[in-house]
Amino acid sequence: MRPTWDQYFMQITTLVATRSTCMRRQVGALLVKDKNILATGYNGVPSGIRHCEEVGCLREQLKVPSGERHELCRGLHAEQNAIIQAARHGSNIESATLYCTDSPCIICSKMLINAGVEKVVYARGYPDSLSKEMLAEAGIESLQYDGELE
Repeated sequence: MRPTWDQYFMQITTLVATRSTCMRRQVGALLVKDKNILATGYNGVPSGIRHCEEVGCLREQLKVPSGERHELCRGLHAEQNAIIQAARHGSNIESATLYCTDSPCIICSKMLINAGVEKVVYARGYPDSLSKEMLAEAGIESLQYDGELE
């Protein structure tokens, strides 16, 4: 049986997440419009910067809980990297859908709102209630994917 589009795109987010260099959580993201993948992203440090595997995880060293103090991290989130990749390649992501292994944090949600993304589909939850509230207030549909990630 052929997978649905949501299944197909969520499987790709899982594959993209394998590129992550984060020691705590591997996240993958896709920006999709009209069934076309516009950009991908995974969480990790900016280009040309040493990976946390080499220098250690700042969040672990400071014992920062998940979902708090996002600025205390050397890396970018998968959603941020997908938005940046789209911008670098001149892809208009207005009205796109974000597929992501994890629900976005508040910082990523604010970026998605201003970029004009209209829908978010995620597999795992993330401890950030303000993010969900702001997505809803902006009229962005946010759905938890109920299928299996492979």
